[in-house]
Amino acid sequence: MSEPAGDEGNHVTDPAGNEVDRVSDPAANGALSISEFTVARGGRPVVREVSLEVVPGEVTALLGPNGAGKSTLVLAAGGVLKPLSGSVKLDGIELAGRRPERIRQTGLAIVPEGRRLLGQLTVEENIKVATYSLPRDQAKAGRGRALELFPELEKRLSNPARALSGGEQQMVVLAQALVSKPRFVIIDELSLGLAPVVVQRLIPTIRTMTESGIGVLLIEQFTTLALGLAKSAYVMEGGRIRFSGSAQELRDNPELLHSAYLYRGASAPNGSPAGAPTAPGPA
Repeated sequence: MSEPAGDEGNHVTDPAGNEVDRVSDPAANGALSISEFTVARGGRPVVREVSLEVVPGEVTALLGPNGAGKSTLVLAAGGVLKPLSGSVKLDGIELAGRRPERIRQTGLAIVPEGRRLLGQLTVEENIKVATYSLPRDQAKAGRGRALELFPELEKRLSNPARALSGGEQQMVVLAQALVSKPRFVIIDELSLGLAPVVVQRLIPTIRTMTESGIGVLLIEQFTTLALGLAKSAYVMEGGRIRFSGSAQELRDNPELLHSAYLYRGASAPNGSPAGAPTAPGPA
């Protein structure tokens, strides 16, 4: 008797050795899927039943005011914080609650807000730290890819990370995320504290990432920057998703962003929601 058509190849094995059924799991479509995700800090939920999807080879923007819960979502997705409930899945493999290093091995890298480097270590050592779990040949290849994307770092490899400019430090943390050749990267506040000229230098790197097939979830306070890169967008406020749709829809209808952000007052003269950041300021 023959096997049922389509059954072969419908299972994958997660990092713990458990077999996962691709067919029955809606997240097994190659996307990064966050579903009904709730995370608490200080004993109270600050991320509440958030669901979103990041598609390979595209930028997905996550917008929202300060205090919306975006950074908490990033840390929980990366394994730094434990969620109360919900799931983070890649190819049907459950990542929620796993250790950060296991999540990285599965193909998800995070770039947290604040350029968290080991300041006393050199640039070379900071990059090496990010490769500790990789075989030697993969670590060498990852280092090469990172320096190809950020050739400016070549002359800084022996410098302590604390001696770098803000833009150079952002290059190092992006390099750390990319050395393991991830399938998805979550970037929290790419432009924070950076001069516009530095941000413009980093934008082509994001495009190079997506052109290579990497899915990017870009958390960004400046709507013009994020929506200029993204195909799809979510807006988060008060720990919940208030809008989900295409980035083009938000660009064409700024009143949607005004409503989703729950900003108060009239629109700014440029048509953006009052108080909604639209472009990086000088650093």
